[in-house]
Amino acid sequence: MITITETAALAAFCERARTHDYVTVDTEFLRERTYYSILCLVQLAVPGDAEEDAVLVDPLAEGLSLEPLYDLFRDEGVVKVFHAARQDLEIFVHDGDVMPKPLFDTQVAAMVCGFGEQVGYETLVKKVAKADIDKSSRFTDWSRRPLTDAQKAYALADVTHLRVIYEHLADELERTGRRDWVEEELAVLTERETYVTRPEDAWKRVKTRNNSGKFLAVVRELAAFREAHAQSRDVPRSRIFKDDALVELAATNPRSESDLGRSRLLLREARRGEIAEGILAAVARGAECDPADYPQADRTRERLQVNPALADLLRVLLKAKADTSGVAQKLVATSADLDLIAAGERDVQALKGWRKSVFGRDAMRLIEGRVGLKAEGKSVVVFDVL
Repeated sequence: MITITETAALAAFCERARTHDYVTVDTEFLRERTYYSILCLVQLAVPGDAEEDAVLVDPLAEGLSLEPLYDLFRDEGVVKVFHAARQDLEIFVHDGDVMPKPLFDTQVAAMVCGFGEQVGYETLVKKVAKADIDKSSRFTDWSRRPLTDAQKAYALADVTHLRVIYEHLADELERTGRRDWVEEELAVLTERETYVTRPEDAWKRVKTRNNSGKFLAVVRELAAFREAHAQSRDVPRSRIFKDDALVELAATNPRSESDLGRSRLLLREARRGEIAEGILAAVARGAECDPADYPQADRTRERLQVNPALADLLRVLLKAKADTSGVAQKLVATSADLDLIAAGERDVQALKGWRKSVFGRDAMRLIEGRVGLKAEGKSVVVFDVL
């Protein structure tokens, strides 16, 4: 097992990778104690069975630069193959300001090719590569050195089997003419904006029962302070204060450290010092917010006049079409999509692009009474209404 610890060796591997059509990529990282993931290992493999065709890259090695790898990521002549790439891409965008392109995500492709909802890598290894993975090293500390042979073997398996899976799925997409479907899904995954977290928008992730503008103004300021503080200190946002404490603070409107001391949910460290100062300043900004600038909760679903019977029919249709096409239901349409369609909305993802051919077109025909549904054995069949 080859472990690269020097920039020159990494550059040599990446140069050789450029002679191939694709390279498989995976990472091991830690994020329990930081806001941003700590990259601990990068696994790379190119087609072939030789030992040098699959390597481990140690980003923690002193003096190692990942720039040769980032140059490879920028080379659009080589496909970069990942499985469930989102967290990996977030690391590379943050650490190297680079987006690997062109990208192929085997999890997305597997959902298009009939392997079910968000199929795991281990399942694909069993079904496609006909192999098993030793899971004993899955939850180890990847920042500790030296790595054990078991850790190295586990990490390399994440990219060696991926070669077989990629080639199988790529062939299947060509055979079915669905490569464009995957490309459409990857467009969002490879958009840099996907990995940008803006403090001013952090409040939208906080779940609250109170949707009054005045209350949400305080929630917005508290969430923005927490996000910015976590980013600047590179600590998890939960180390600043958790969502339940944030909601409590927005409800009680503390104005002094003495008030903070009466909080039931606030961490002890947050009741004094710079965090306490930030909380009090955020609460004050929210309380003084002009009503014209109050944030508005998304009440789209509350306003929907959903036809529940139609929504149920659409769910049956979705299952029938997904089963027939061999595409994961969740990838075609979400439950929220179906409710929107049943409420008369038409600007819905499930009615556009490749989804239109799989589901959207018949969904509209069902609404218009031009197709029906009937049971045939254990299946539901769509038929034209004369």
